[in-house]
Amino acid sequence: MADIYSVHEKNEMLDFNEMDNIRNEIEQLQDILDHNRRIDKNLYLEYDVKRGLRDASGKGVLTGLTEISDVVAFDLIDGNKVPCDGRLYYQGVNVVDFIKGLGDRRFGFEEATYLLIFGKLPTKSQLDSFIATCREFQNLGARFTRDVVMKASNANIMNALQRCVLTLYAYDNNPDDISARNVLRQSLELINKLPLLAVYSYMSYCHFRKDEALVIRNPKPELSVSENILQMLRPDGQFTPLEAKVLDVALILHADHGGGNNSTFTTHVVTSSGTDTYSSIAASIGSLKGFRHGGANLKVENMFRDLYANIKNREDEKEIKNYIQKILDKKAFDKQGLVYGMGHAVYTLSDPREVILKEYARQLAEEKGRLDDFNFYERVEKIAGKLIMEQKNVHKEVCANVDFYSGLVYSMMGIPEELYTPIFAISRISGWCAHRLEEILNAGKIVRPAYKYVGHHVAYVDIDKRKC
Repeated sequence: MADIYSVHEKNEMLDFNEMDNIRNEIEQLQDILDHNRRIDKNLYLEYDVKRGLRDASGKGVLTGLTEISDVVAFDLIDGNKVPCDGRLYYQGVNVVDFIKGLGDRRFGFEEATYLLIFGKLPTKSQLDSFIATCREFQNLGARFTRDVVMKASNANIMNALQRCVLTLYAYDNNPDDISARNVLRQSLELINKLPLLAVYSYMSYCHFRKDEALVIRNPKPELSVSENILQMLRPDGQFTPLEAKVLDVALILHADHGGGNNSTFTTHVVTSSGTDTYSSIAASIGSLKGFRHGGANLKVENMFRDLYANIKNREDEKEIKNYIQKILDKKAFDKQGLVYGMGHAVYTLSDPREVILKEYARQLAEEKGRLDDFNFYERVEKIAGKLIMEQKNVHKEVCANVDFYSGLVYSMMGIPEELYTPIFAISRISGWCAHRLEEILNAGKIVRPAYKYVGHHVAYVDIDKRKC
C-alpha cells in the first residue's frame, strides 16, 4: 500500500536529536528556561495554594458535585472519620455487589456502562435493547480504518487513540451539537468504537513498525466487549472463558472513579468550555496516558521486571525487603523512591478494585501455571506496605491500588504492554461520557480556578539594550 506511512519514511522527517546545531540550540534554550521559570516552593505555603487541588492532608479540594460514582475510604462514627476498607459505588450501587450479582458466566461491562450513563440498573429488556444499539456502533468502516487508523502508525497507542478520536469529528454530520441527545449518540459511538481503534492501531503499529503480519478482525455482535477485544487481538481469535471474564471485571473496575480523578476532571473542565465531544474525550485520553494516572500499571510492570532481575530468591522475604528498601532510598530502579502500585490518594485500608482484581489474578495464575509469579507479587505487596508505613511513620499499612495487579493480569492473558493503558481508556470512556453528560445537563459554569501571580513587574527594554 504505497499511500501508507512506513517505518522507513520516519527517517525523512527532521530529527533534531541527530543534528548538532539544533541540539545545541535546544540545550541553550533549556538553560534559559531552567534559570527563569522556577517558582520558589515556599510561596505555595505563603499564599496557602492547594497544589494539585489538594489540601495539606492530601485530600482533594471540592470543585463540583456528582451522582455518578462515590469513592469511600472512611466511615463516620459518632462524628469522627474512621478509616475503613474502601468502597466504590456506581450510581449508588456497590461495585462489589454488582460484580457478585453477575455470577460466573454473565459479562457486565455493558451493564455498568448503562448504569453510569443512565443512573439506574437496567431491566433485562432495557439491557438487551441497549446492547443491540451498542452493537450497531461497533463499526469503523473500511475507509476510516484504511485512511486514518493505518496511516502514521504510532508506537504509543494512546496517541493513536487521540488522533483517531479527533478525526472522527470529520466523519460526524453533526459534530458540534452539544445537546444532551446528540452527545449521548456521540458517546455511545465512541464507547463502542474505542476497542476497535485501540486494537487496530496496535495491529497497524506491529505491521508497519515491526514488520509483522497485518491481521484485522471484525468484532462479532454476539460477543461481549471483553470477548471481542481478545478475539480481535489473538492471531487465532481464541480465548478461555476465564480470560474473558477477568478482562470484563477489569473493565468494570476501571470504568469510573469519582469526578476528581485527573482524566475525569479533565472531562468536566473541557466540557464546561462548550467544546465538542471529540475534543473532550481526546483531552481525557491525553490525561490518562500519564504515568501518574493511567500509565501507572506500566510503571508497576517495569518495576517488577527490575525486581525479577535483581532478586535471586523470590521466596526470600529478607532479600525482597532489602531490595525494596533500596528502591525507597532512591538507590534502585528509577531512583524516584517510589514503589509503584502501592498507596492511594483516597483509599486508606484497602482499594476495593485491587481486592477484587487480586482474587481474579489468583484464579488466572492457576489456569496459566503462574502461581509463582502471583505469590511473588503478593510478597512484594505485603513487604512494601510495611516498609512504606515505617518510612512515613504512620500507624497503618499502605494498601496496594488497582494498578498493582492489573499489569500482571494483562500479561497472563498475553495482552501486549502497548495496550495496557489503552484498555484503561476503553473502560474509563464510559465514565468520561457519563460525566460529560452530567456537566451538560446541569449547565455548570466554565471551570476557571485562579492562579496567584508571584512574578515581578519590570520595565520594557529596547532589544538593542538588553543583556543576557
